[in-house]
Amino acid sequence: MLPLNYFSSRTLLFLSLSVIILVSPRARALELSGFDLSGKVGVETRVFPQSAFDSRQSDADVSFFVAPEIYRDLSNGTARFVFSPYGRFDANDSERSHLDIRELYYEKIWSSWELALGVKQVFWGVTETQHLVDFINQTDFVENFDGEDKLGQPMVHLTHIGSWGIVEAFALPYFRTRTFAGIDGRLRGPLPIDTDNPIYESDAEEYHFDWALRWSHTIGNLDFGVSHFSGTNRAPSFLLARDGGELVLRPFYTQTERTGLELQWTAETILWKFEGVSEEILGKRSFSAVGGFERTFVGLFGSNYDLGALAEYHYDDRGSLSPLPFENDLFLGGRLAFNDVQSTAALAGAVIDLDNQSTAIFFEASRRIGESMTIELEWRGFVSVPTNDQLFPFSRDDHALISIQRHF
Repeated sequence: MLPLNYFSSRTLLFLSLSVIILVSPRARALELSGFDLSGKVGVETRVFPQSAFDSRQSDADVSFFVAPEIYRDLSNGTARFVFSPYGRFDANDSERSHLDIRELYYEKIWSSWELALGVKQVFWGVTETQHLVDFINQTDFVENFDGEDKLGQPMVHLTHIGSWGIVEAFALPYFRTRTFAGIDGRLRGPLPIDTDNPIYESDAEEYHFDWALRWSHTIGNLDFGVSHFSGTNRAPSFLLARDGGELVLRPFYTQTERTGLELQWTAETILWKFEGVSEEILGKRSFSAVGGFERTFVGLFGSNYDLGALAEYHYDDRGSLSPLPFENDLFLGGRLAFNDVQSTAALAGAVIDLDNQSTAIFFEASRRIGESMTIELEWRGFVSVPTNDQLFPFSRDDHALISIQRHF
């Protein structure tokens, strides 16, 4: 990832305008030699009603992002090439301004085998609020607090498809550190995170060879996956250090052995979901899990609306020592689909800590404008968070987000 503070603001403005021009309808003429071009560009603003712990952090920001995808089928559909770069320029936070290659790989396809070489994104998991088993790609934490955005991961990805399911093997030769907000940015706690000087348990540091295996299958109404990952922990802990005369937090990346299980049972209008992980770090074994359901009410009160009611419970046997914020928590939420031509949808919910009653709330909504524009709204807030809670560093980071995107 390249911080964009290497470039001048004028250069970034020129690049942004150039991208907007390139993805105009006339850009279709540039799709030569069988390459397909798609993606989106957008402008986003965030507003923080509360002042931050650190006076250097801003109360509002504006950013521009671009996410194109170049795709081409090769050899009569038996191979493909994919290139998906990503860029964001944030007016305040140089750490949030970055370029990344989300995907850049070549894939060869045989009758029951697939082999991909390059940088890819891989998603595992079924639950709504926390994907415990999703561990291949590193989290791009400056993009969004929910952890859904991921960095590209260099890999060799071999897949075999049989009547007994899908078996995947991953060779991961390079580790990518997690992104965090900079000194001027949000969301972060009172102390800046020194992303330039991470600490590793392994002497090989970011070049430690990681690997993973996964078997997934469907039997009747049951979808399941069993996976194992061996290598550098994607989620760091933090050590107190000094950068010059300032106290900072340095990310510490341990080695981990983690086995995951994901289950989804489809029963008419109810989806039952579960993810569990058994993990060994620094010689200590732990177990964490999240499970629940989504019940869909079709044609709510005789209307065109569909409502999905969601509930999930989070457990971690490490309790307050868990590096995760959800160790004994309950999620309640709802998903509303308007089923209109504008694809209007909304999702709202709250995660409640059953030990201290601190609550994280969120609301997300999206609506298409015309044929190629989308507007997205978000609100995230934190209620009654005590100082010993994992979410306390973000307790002043309630914020509203508005994003306007153009798809091409």
